Amino acid sequence: MQKYIIIFLTFLSTAALFSCGEEFLDLSDPNAVPSGEFLKAPADVEAAVNGIYEAIRSNSALGESSSVYVDERSDDMGRNDNQSNAGEPFQFNDFSLIPSNTYLKSHWSALYTIVSRANYVINNIETVSYPDENLRSSHLAQATYLRALAYYHLVRKWGAVPLVTIEVKTPDELEEVTFRETEANVYAQIIADLELAKESTLPDHQPISGKGRVSKVAALALLGEVYLTMGSNEITGKSPSEYFTLAKQNLEEAYGKRTFGDLKEIPYESVFDVDQKSTNPELIFQIVYRQGDQNLSSAVARNNQALGETINSQRPATGSGTRVNLDLVNEFEQNDPRKEFSVNYAEDSRVQEFFITKYRDVSDAAGVNGFGGNDHIMMRYADVILLLAEVNERLGNSAEAIAMLNQVRDRAGLPLYEQAMQNPDYAALYPTLKLAILHERRVELAFEQKRWYDLLRAFAISELVQFFKSKDQSEYGVANLQNFSQKDRFYPIPFDEYQLDPERMYQNPGYN
Repeated sequence: MQKYIIIFLTFLSTAALFSCGEEFLDLSDPNAVPSGEFLKAPADVEAAVNGIYEAIRSNSALGESSSVYVDERSDDMGRNDNQSNAGEPFQFNDFSLIPSNTYLKSHWSALYTIVSRANYVINNIETVSYPDENLRSSHLAQATYLRALAYYHLVRKWGAVPLVTIEVKTPDELEEVTFRETEANVYAQIIADLELAKESTLPDHQPISGKGRVSKVAALALLGEVYLTMGSNEITGKSPSEYFTLAKQNLEEAYGKRTFGDLKEIPYESVFDVDQKSTNPELIFQIVYRQGDQNLSSAVARNNQALGETINSQRPATGSGTRVNLDLVNEFEQNDPRKEFSVNYAEDSRVQEFFITKYRDVSDAAGVNGFGGNDHIMMRYADVILLLAEVNERLGNSAEAIAMLNQVRDRAGLPLYEQAMQNPDYAALYPTLKLAILHERRVELAFEQKRWYDLLRAFAISELVQFFKSKDQSEYGVANLQNFSQKDRFYPIPFDEYQLDPERMYQNPGYN
């Protein structure tokens, strides 16, 4: 039975009960309680839900170092090292990915671990007696949101994927669900899960004690983005305009629940300040890391830092950090403060490239080991605002789109869109409102694992091939832009999964 998708038989990892702040990060022995005997009380469900949050933290899933699967696939960043780890990470930004890539399989498996743990809660929660039904609603909503989030990543990366909503207990059940469901049906399940979370008893925003947990605004915002993606990719079921209308409704509801006025009230740098990560009103959903803790701290600041630099972390760098493509560096407009904050040039003769400085923790609490406190921001209001700009542009509501775009530009201290279009250089680079919004998302949300998905919404695959091949290779590093082709719209199905059933787990075009 090892031929089947082993991930669905993964042990449910449990977590210590959540009480406040980061305490739900403390994880207990994942095999301490047999899953079949586990869910007897609300406290058991709480621990099981914490196990789902633990699963999304994995760097093979959605954790802070999962950028290899998203940002390194885009035109923002990459690596010149095509030898480390058998060159497998390099394949993602070189567009030379093969089905046997072990990083690819790890990502697939880690996303299905999230699904498996969520299914365990969703399929067993009704057997538990709750004195407070509001708590049941909250537990169920968190599980469905996290399942939807995992499937949203799966369907955008692979297209049709196995859709599993049951708790798989037997090899026969496992075999029954081992087939690729249509994209439309996967999206339908994502919507159903997010609608449940949206209508639940979740708070609009989590209090400080709940940071790192899902909120109602997170559900609304993700649902809006999902509808925008469906319309952009022409998923069957509704017309693009119908999807865009639904996207606007949910995004506007999320935006309407903000606790501030205009975005400029929140300084850009404060969004990434480790001392404000629990109180900054722009943050909607984040993966929490614990400063100073060897096992639960963030490594993003020290990992990004290049030789000879000290801006990110007290820990001395031993490598070249995370390389930023000149293609992105050159897209920042003159006097855009986000450039100086987000990237820096490493002068060391062994580097002499731009590296990421957006995530920093030079505190004594993080220390010389670089055990940072940066949270991995999954969603924030600037993202929602620019998604609203995008969907309004799609619907032909140019004035509304420009108003949203201008909120982000105003905070950055840049000329508003109407004024910027009077600049011949800006107008030549971004001749349409669509391209201006895409540009703004790129510089505002750089290194937040948005760019690849933004490109997939903005361009049909034939357009995207032309887009990449028109770029200057000298601004992209050693990864070969000419490798990009229509097959790269999706990842290949991991070889082991394809081998399970070559007919029902058929390979994506171009990878056979």
